Amino acid sequence: MQAFLRRWSHIRSHNTSFSFSRSFAATNLRMASSTATALYALTVSASPSSQGPEDASKKAHHCKNGFDNPWDSWNAPFNKHGQVLWRFVSGKANRPDTTPPTVPVQKPDFLPSRETSTLRATWLGHACYYVEFPGGLRVLFDPVFEDRCSPLSWIGPKRYTEPPCEIKDIPTIDAVVISHNHYDHLSLPTVKDIHKRHPNCHFFVPLGNKTWFINSGILNVTELDWWDERDILLSPSQSASRVEDTAGDASSKPADIKARIGCLPCQHFSARTPFDRCKTLWASWYVESGGRKVYFAGDTGYRTVPELPDGVDDHAPEYNFPSCPAFKQVGEFRGPFDLGLIPIGAYDPRFFMSAIHSDPHDAVEIFQDTKCKKALGMHWGTWVLTEEDVLEPPKKLKEALKKHEIPETGVFDVCDIGESREY
Repeated sequence: MQAFLRRWSHIRSHNTSFSFSRSFAATNLRMASSTATALYALTVSASPSSQGPEDASKKAHHCKNGFDNPWDSWNAPFNKHGQVLWRFVSGKANRPDTTPPTVPVQKPDFLPSRETSTLRATWLGHACYYVEFPGGLRVLFDPVFEDRCSPLSWIGPKRYTEPPCEIKDIPTIDAVVISHNHYDHLSLPTVKDIHKRHPNCHFFVPLGNKTWFINSGILNVTELDWWDERDILLSPSQSASRVEDTAGDASSKPADIKARIGCLPCQHFSARTPFDRCKTLWASWYVESGGRKVYFAGDTGYRTVPELPDGVDDHAPEYNFPSCPAFKQVGEFRGPFDLGLIPIGAYDPRFFMSAIHSDPHDAVEIFQDTKCKKALGMHWGTWVLTEEDVLEPPKKLKEALKKHEIPETGVFDVCDIGESREY
């Protein structure tokens, strides 16, 4: 219980400064085919300026000692710990049953090379997706492979579904994207394992998180503010390439891999301890490469819901709570997206969680606001963080899709842990 409350303790602030990213060269092993192996040099550079919302330049999310959510949809819920504690003490709180079977887990089937004509997303549990882009880019989002999402290995939320694989099973990782520094989204053992096995992998993090990575011995890191963008170039290194081409066909030469990554707003907060609330930024992201664009919503709320009587639908027409305007801005200035990875779990009780975690109805509205063509659900099925039953999010997602007159399958779906979907 203490670990649960510590996760949502009171927001504090701290001023951080933006560090402009530098270009760097690295090599990344590439399996191009059974007869060709190439090494790639990776460079991160400033992107040409893109249009954004008028209020972006005001940096309203920056405050005296850190960061904040600058919208009417945000009302920090952390003064409600007493109410949450009383729910547990009184027996009113639901204690989700994690007795198997729950969410099916299967071994992922990663592509053996960088060659693919489609966009491919594999759910690795909770908020972690591995995305294989046409053209060859390989990106891992919010990886956490530990048993517990906690600063301690012996206490805190424990997995009720196993990881579908280990880091060593993932053939190529060019970039890792981190939404924020909570323990269910950022794990020191996981990122150190990635860095060990893929030493040239580059990490992209929200503003203020770079120091943590450097202190962890990881120097390939770029931190960005909301609406900042960077270009990625993976180029074959002739000096390091080894290509067996007896026919001398120039078409077999590996091509450059180009991508653009952007840091975008969402409604959440950050903390690694009870003393560093909101000293680092939280974010959603997009990555575009090979003619496909993916939106990763990270961890986010959509509106703040007050305490209502049990059984009341806070999405009923009579409740018109302010929604976060950032998602429509994302859709207008960076959309549309071929695929959205959007959280659908960890939302109950709503009076405590709604400001920081979207429920399935919120998720569908985020899907629409951001102009995603298709979506996959995440942020469920791994750890018990809140009170809803572990299999409730997919059921409520179908209800929300039906309410919005969207097909219940084929548009915004959920998948098994370890399963891949192509777009």
